Amino acid sequence: MNTTLTPAKRERAVEIVHRLQVAGHAAFFVGGCVRDAQLGREPEDFDIATSARSDQVEALFPRTVPVGRQFGVMIVLSGPDQFQVATFRAEQGYLDGRHPTEVRFSDAREDALRRDFTVNGLFFDPVGGELHDWVGGRADLQARVIRTIGPPEERFAEDHLRLLRAVRFAAQLDFAPDPTTMAAVQGNAPRIQTVSAERIREELLKLFQPPHAARGLELLRDSRLLEHVLPEVAAFSGCQQSPDYHPEGDVFEHVRRMLAVLPANAPPSLAWAALLHDVGKPVTASGDPATGEIHFYGHEKVGADMARALLTRLRFPRKQIDELVAVVEQHMQFKDVRQMRKATLRRLLLRPTFPLELALHRLDCLGSHGRLDHYEFLVAEAEALARQPAVKPPLLTGDDLLALGLRPGPEIGLLLAEARDRQLQDELRTRTEALAWLRRKLNLAEEQG
Repeated sequence: MNTTLTPAKRERAVEIVHRLQVAGHAAFFVGGCVRDAQLGREPEDFDIATSARSDQVEALFPRTVPVGRQFGVMIVLSGPDQFQVATFRAEQGYLDGRHPTEVRFSDAREDALRRDFTVNGLFFDPVGGELHDWVGGRADLQARVIRTIGPPEERFAEDHLRLLRAVRFAAQLDFAPDPTTMAAVQGNAPRIQTVSAERIREELLKLFQPPHAARGLELLRDSRLLEHVLPEVAAFSGCQQSPDYHPEGDVFEHVRRMLAVLPANAPPSLAWAALLHDVGKPVTASGDPATGEIHFYGHEKVGADMARALLTRLRFPRKQIDELVAVVEQHMQFKDVRQMRKATLRRLLLRPTFPLELALHRLDCLGSHGRLDHYEFLVAEAEALARQPAVKPPLLTGDDLLALGLRPGPEIGLLLAEARDRQLQDELRTRTEALAWLRRKLNLAEEQG
């Protein structure tokens, strides 16, 4: 096991294991931290399994949180970190596809046998340096295979979310699903609909991360889960596009290529913007695919409504939903940026969603024709605008108009909009110029009145 990974956190985790062992209890690192370290990857967390019961864990460590005492699950706090410490257990009697009806405490081997996939079933003693493999996980790590521990039908019946986790681990680790395991996922795919939206969302967020997002989409389709978790995206397959703009093929291939070039530091919303920007195409398609005359009139408006419904169904945060819906609705504006009036272009550049829109436009181009001329133009314009900070705040406010004797009403909004447009056109550059323009405007209105 690689002992150089996250040394401070790992040292605290080793100390917890050591203290448990000194007190006479068996204790091991388990799950993802063992898997990742065996692969030479840096573990994000260290989970610990032990023969100690919850009250014994509480007696050994001064700072604990009983998050699942009935299942023997405790959180041990050490320094700035927290570690899950769970008593060895066996489970049976799953009736709802998630919760066991019977839990009993057991030994390490039986605890390993209740887990989901062989690569997650390894136990490591960081004090003695010994790896325990009761499930064939080491061989599957070497073969780069995702396989259930025991019969896949049984494992998936216990927790239906494991269907999606099988796909996520295969994509995340760049492993191949074992054929028997994959066949069971395909056969049980409709069961994923019994899982809560929140749990599905969390798995999808992990699945659609670079650098494995494109393969995640492919595996979702091949596993037959896509039509149940994201039916709107499943409709992309076979939705042909005009070869003049999309030589890559259908909408599914376009989105897959976009996900394949997600930058490593991409914000979480970018993958979802790529997934959903063309979600309205299948329902707005018209024309003749045989002649290449294919149109998707209004797909950005229809897609915005569909994106809101989809994201709401998956219980995304309201702020993120609003951001993504705005990006979907506005993404077609980028094809016209070179013909825009200066004021219109600057409004686009000043939108709070512009950085995400720009990143999406880049992916959109790379996933289709490959031309980045509009993207490079917008980068240059954004840089130029950044050198003119005075343009960003409006020169006039409603208080300015009220101070000149105007009464609250629609006229104030119209005047502010015109002043802002002139400012963005560089016709008004200072507050003094703006106030002088406003006075002339009001005097002219009075004379005409």
